Amino acid sequence: MSPEEGEWERAERIIEWIRTDAWRLDVLRQARALRLPDWWLAAGFVRNLVWDRLHGYSPSTPLNDIDLVYFDTSHASECIDRAHEDELRRVAPLPWSVKNQARMHGRHGHRPYASIEEALSVWVECETAVAVTLGDDDRIRLKALFGTASLLSGQVTHNPRHGDSEVFRHRVIAKGWQRRWPRLEIRGF
Repeated sequence: MSPEEGEWERAERIIEWIRTDAWRLDVLRQARALRLPDWWLAAGFVRNLVWDRLHGYSPSTPLNDIDLVYFDTSHASECIDRAHEDELRRVAPLPWSVKNQARMHGRHGHRPYASIEEALSVWVECETAVAVTLGDDDRIRLKALFGTASLLSGQVTHNPRHGDSEVFRHRVIAKGWQRRWPRLEIRGF
């Protein structure tokens, strides 16, 4: 990462990596077909691609799940999310994980989230709170709540807004990120 490179340039680099990844572009199109409100593919969908690129890995590391997040206060039921997963799996048998962020505050004991941004802002790692969406014009947009600098520097940082550093420690160990991407720098232990 160049020191003079700004946030816009870093975001555009990630968008270009996604644009040239035929599999990820296809997955974005499948997610878009659901027409969910304020939907995004998040977490490992973007993060792992960046880490793979930083490590020179090709092909990309397989994903444990594909996190499709959206925000809809009028239909905040886990049953609806399961129905969306089933619909997606009929089209593509992939490890879809669909979660309406309008209901996820209960899992963490937070007050209800007002937006997708507020929900993402409390995810455990700063580098996981990154997401992309695909417009009807096929334009990819990136949302990185904490910017892209630490992600593109290969850092894994505890998000202080999440609060529980033990959850961070457990995730880092359980996910084995440093075994797969040994040059990652874990921050916040």
